[in-house]
Amino acid sequence: MRRILTLGFVLVLSLTLAAPVLAQGSTVHIVQPGENLFRIALRYGVTVNALVSANGLRNPNHIYVGQRLTIPTGGSNPTPPGTPPSSGVHIVRRGENLFRIALRYGLTTRALATANGIVNVNRIYVGQRLTIPGQGTTPPPAPAPPGGSGRWIDVNLSAQRLTAYVGNTPVRSTLVSTGRPATPTPTGRYRIYVKYVSTLMSGPGYYLPNVPYTMYFYRGYGLHGTYWHSNFGHRMSHGCINMPTSEAQWLFSWASVGTLVNIHY
Repeated sequence: MRRILTLGFVLVLSLTLAAPVLAQGSTVHIVQPGENLFRIALRYGVTVNALVSANGLRNPNHIYVGQRLTIPTGGSNPTPPGTPPSSGVHIVRRGENLFRIALRYGLTTRALATANGIVNVNRIYVGQRLTIPGQGTTPPPAPAPPGGSGRWIDVNLSAQRLTAYVGNTPVRSTLVSTGRPATPTPTGRYRIYVKYVSTLMSGPGYYLPNVPYTMYFYRGYGLHGTYWHSNFGHRMSHGCINMPTSEAQWLFSWASVGTLVNIHY
């Protein structure tokens, strides 16, 4: 059986903003798919260290969808509660076009062009800052749980994020890299059928020995650690789900053969 490996070069930058709520006089932010601590801190005008201290976080790179974060007071420009999502900013990367950027944020090409005063929709450049109108920053809905109280894995292809659940409770979440448009990651519900601490992956144009913490869930498609790139959050693969190696190691220990893998946009 040929094992599919993840390589590629399509870059997409996501900026997802969520409206804060108040809890007993303090501002609370609910972590949404695609967010990280840096973006949340930037939104409220506080530092990452301040967020880490206020929430007792051990690792600023490990937050999960649905997590409630207390926003410390004294930020330079916190967003008032109840305010609709403000416009985000997308930095154009090599290989992108206006149509795909608009699609990523749930907008029409015309709406995105109008918001940025673009006359020719075929002419944007690498490094250009595009304003994303507020309606395009609405986060995707939370995944529907498969039922029961067991362990399962959710992969959101739109957010390029994997979240491990126990029943309805998220326990860990990380950015990943899934299949490029020409070699997409299959959607649907699958189950892990075999696990390898280390395995060889090869195919046309690539040969990668010792791919760490690999778990196959459908034919040659698997979840695994990645040592050949660190561009997580962007589609990079031939269909597999690339993970940071430390996150793949955790998931490998946490999940067993038979664990459900739910993949969707």
